[in-house]
Amino acid sequence: MALGCMGMSGMYGPSDNAESIATIHAALDAGVNLLDTGDFYGMGHNEMLIGRALESRRDGVLLSVKFGAQRGPDGAWLGYDARPVAVKTALAYSLKRLGVDHVDIYRPARLDPKVPIEETVGAIAELVEAGYVRYMGLSEVGAEIFPVLNELGIAATTYGALSRGLLSGSRPGTGVDIRNRFPRFATGNLEQNQRLVARLKEIAADKGITQVQLAIAWVLAKGNSIVPVIGSRTRAQLAESLGALDVMLTADEIAAIETAVPADSVAGTRYDARQMEVLDSER
Repeated sequence: MALGCMGMSGMYGPSDNAESIATIHAALDAGVNLLDTGDFYGMGHNEMLIGRALESRRDGVLLSVKFGAQRGPDGAWLGYDARPVAVKTALAYSLKRLGVDHVDIYRPARLDPKVPIEETVGAIAELVEAGYVRYMGLSEVGAEIFPVLNELGIAATTYGALSRGLLSGSRPGTGVDIRNRFPRFATGNLEQNQRLVARLKEIAADKGITQVQLAIAWVLAKGNSIVPVIGSRTRAQLAESLGALDVMLTADEIAAIETAVPADSVAGTRYDARQMEVLDSER
């Protein structure tokens, strides 16, 4: 299991730096050694936060950093830039904010349609050779990616296991909360999706666990090379999520979950129309 740190930098509304750092430390203490971030989360705030949390705990921690998303001073999303010069410039600033001499996994947040992927990956390869990056990765690339990953022995870090908090009962707040733009939380869609969550709660209750733990356990059961990225912002949320590691699902239980919540019954896409258009994984 990996700890996704995006929510600690205002993407889902206000967050508390002290609690965020305490949550990172609690995750490390529990054996979670992969932290997922992006240089555009909070316009650098997330990396600086992680840097503070890791001041004396860098050893044994895997840092996964996404880059490429361009944002304005008002937080607006402006597009993507994965040119080789942008790749190297972005990493230079990430290393400074994180306070480290290398990152473990480096990947473009999206496929840049204006830049051949070979050029982007080639730039990362040069950073690997120079010792600034250990491994390269991709994000939101390719719809039928899992058979290829299985063939090549590559793991997948999968985010959104709780559908941005939809499955946990979290709701978008007022002000800056990116979920206010997500179709699954829109009026009409939300009511339909809440009915699906109610079904998950019933199945979870029969096992004596929460629907959060059931959802994460389902992801874990889909394959040993799939690593769910859990976006816990507090120690309490983290503790609940970690409980999923003790949940074993039978084949019948997995089938029951997928029957109760079939993929085509979810109302709304996971991003708004503009973002869905730029996701290579949705083509």
